[in-house]
Amino acid sequence: MITLNIDEIQQNLSEFIKLIQEGNSLIITQADKPIAEVKPIYTNQQQKQPRPIGLCAGEFVVLDDFNDPLPEEIINLFTNP
Repeated sequence: MITLNIDEIQQNLSEFIKLIQEGNSLIITQADKPIAEVKPIYTNQQQKQPRPIGLCAGEFVVLDDFNDPLPEEIINLFTNP
């Protein structure tokens, strides 16, 4: 993990974007206090492998009436101020 302050990032943003693309995480600081973490969405290894199907299997239930129209009283809450 690489720690940088805002001024360093502003001076050479493209260099730090390359570091992120290579799989590095950056901690951004302001007045020596961490304010944000920037990390890649995926690493090169993850890019090559598709996500497995069914990651959340069994963790929640979709009810049979999921696609049914909402009751009028709920629709009115959204349409009438």
